[in-house]
Amino acid sequence: MPAFERGKKRNKGSIECLTSLVDQDKWIHSKVNEGDKFEAIPLLPGLPDDVAKYCLALVPRSSFPFMGGLLAIAGYSVIDGIASASPDVYQYDSCLNRWSRLADLNVARADFAFSEVNGKVYVVGGYGVEGESLSTVEVYDPDTDKWTLIESLRRPRWGCFACGLNGKLYVWCGRSSLTIGNSRFVDVYNPENRNWCEMKNGGCVMVTTHAVVEKKLFCMEWKNPRKLAIFDPNDGSWKRVWVPLTGSTSVGFRFGILDGKLLLFTVEGAHDYQTLSYDPNARPGSEWQTSNIKPSGLCLCSVTIKV
Repeated sequence: MPAFERGKKRNKGSIECLTSLVDQDKWIHSKVNEGDKFEAIPLLPGLPDDVAKYCLALVPRSSFPFMGGLLAIAGYSVIDGIASASPDVYQYDSCLNRWSRLADLNVARADFAFSEVNGKVYVVGGYGVEGESLSTVEVYDPDTDKWTLIESLRRPRWGCFACGLNGKLYVWCGRSSLTIGNSRFVDVYNPENRNWCEMKNGGCVMVTTHAVVEKKLFCMEWKNPRKLAIFDPNDGSWKRVWVPLTGSTSVGFRFGILDGKLLLFTVEGAHDYQTLSYDPNARPGSEWQTSNIKPSGLCLCSVTIKV
């Protein structure tokens, strides 16, 4: 499953959504500005669909001074019907609507965590070519187009996700070779002293979607899709916010971000579901609104590119 992360704001942004049509055996890529309608175009313009649909990590390239962009990192590649972890990295130029190849990872991997921190992209753990679980970590410097292996995790980890908060890299959830079930510990990397530390996860353990808004982590847990779990890195606290829904408790969501607001795209196929918008800066009682941004199909994941 691809995942996304915000870039820096330069002008009014657009939301990129990967959606899967219910009645067709194909994937589409849709682009919309707020208030516009979605238009179906290829999954990832300029990148072959057989490559695009196996890309695991898609990270906004916010470090370019004159353009917005996206990195498609590793994941699974399929050759002659056989899937294996890939080291491939592609860069998407949203201004030119064009893809180009960047330096490969040092270690091919899939099902890994990734995030941008201080203008650099980190990839963490995952599975290797032989299906082995990985503890290795790499960082990408866009100025040199080079991936560098840095300090490894204390234990192999896969199926996890990462985010950048207050200049540090946080690795959440997933599984580890030294634990039973999903990990209840968070690995935190400080780029300044190049050290990993560990803290207990007092919030979500099985996360279905996440996003960073206003320097806080927003999560939705698999066992409780009716609440947002919000982590504040300043004091390490968690709080819960009810999602204003009625009816089925099985409704799932994928998060998006636009103009400092959290968007909740439904993964249900029903056409009567609306996109919800949560504004953490709104006055009490008016945080939740509905948005007119609605994917034409099921939203698998989304990213906001600020150009």
